[in-house]
Amino acid sequence: MSARLVETPFTEKLATRLRSAPNAECQLYWLGQAGFVIDGVGRRIAIDPYLSNTLAAKYAGSAYSHARMTPPPVDSRELGAVDFVLCTHHHTDHMDPGTLLPLVRRLPNVRFVVPAASLALARERTGAADSQLIGLDAGDSLELCQGVSVRATRAAHETIERDERGRCRYLGYVIDCGGAKIFHAGDCVPFEGFIDEILALRPDVALMPVNGRSEDLRQAGFAGNFTLDESLTLCGACGIPNLICHHYGMFAFNTVDPAVIDAAASKAPLAAVRARSQVAYSLLLG
Repeated sequence: MSARLVETPFTEKLATRLRSAPNAECQLYWLGQAGFVIDGVGRRIAIDPYLSNTLAAKYAGSAYSHARMTPPPVDSRELGAVDFVLCTHHHTDHMDPGTLLPLVRRLPNVRFVVPAASLALARERTGAADSQLIGLDAGDSLELCQGVSVRATRAAHETIERDERGRCRYLGYVIDCGGAKIFHAGDCVPFEGFIDEILALRPDVALMPVNGRSEDLRQAGFAGNFTLDESLTLCGACGIPNLICHHYGMFAFNTVDPAVIDAAASKAPLAAVRARSQVAYSLLLG
C-alpha cells in the first residue's frame, strides 16, 4: 500500500486548526526549521518544535545572528493537545527549553522521545519527570500508543557521534501513524549505509533538511545538513515517493532561497515540495 501526499492551503491561523482534536487521517503541519506537528489516529505528535527566541538571545550581538526571519506560526500554548514530543537531538532549535518547559507546564502528562544519549539534558530542557522521558538509540523501536509506533535511525550531523556507552547523539525517526510511514531525518548528511538503512524501512514521505553545509559554518561551530540535491537523490535511491523539504527560512546565515527549492521540486521525478506554514499535508493511503 502506498501513500499519496496532498497539499491543502488554509487561510486561518494554525492555532485555530490545532484547537480541534486530531482525527484519523494523517496530517502534517510545519512549525518552521525542522519542526512539524503530525496528527493521526486521534493523536498529536510534535517533532523538534522551536517556537521561541531562545537562540536569538543566546547569539545576540554575535556574527551569526539567530534572529528569526519570520515569527513562529504558533507558540507552545497553541499546539493543542500534544500527546508526544519527539526530539531528534540536543541542539536548541530541536530541543528548546523556551518551547518545551511551557508545554510541560500546560500538559503535565505529555511524553517525550529523545536520544538516550541526551536524557540528562532532556530532563533539564523539558522539566519533565523521568516517567515522561523515553530514551531511544538507533535501531530501537517503540509502540507509542495503539496505531502509532516509532523507530530510531542513525543521523550524522556532520558525523555519527556517540556517547561513552556507544549511543548515537543524533537520530532520525520513522513514525508509523495508522499505516502511513513518515521519516524525519533530523539533522543529517549522507553517510555510508544510510540508504540501505532507510530503504529497509520503506517510508511514504521523507521530511528532509536542505540547508546544506559549508566550511565557514563548520569552523564557526555550526554543523551542516543535506543539500537540496542530496535530499532528492536520497529519496530516489530509497524509493520514497514523497519529499517535504525543511530547515530553511529561520536564520539568515543558514538558509536556502525558497524559489530554488520550488524550481528543483518541479523537476523532480518524485512528489517533492517545500514545507510551508499555511499548508496542511495529508498522507492518503491506498
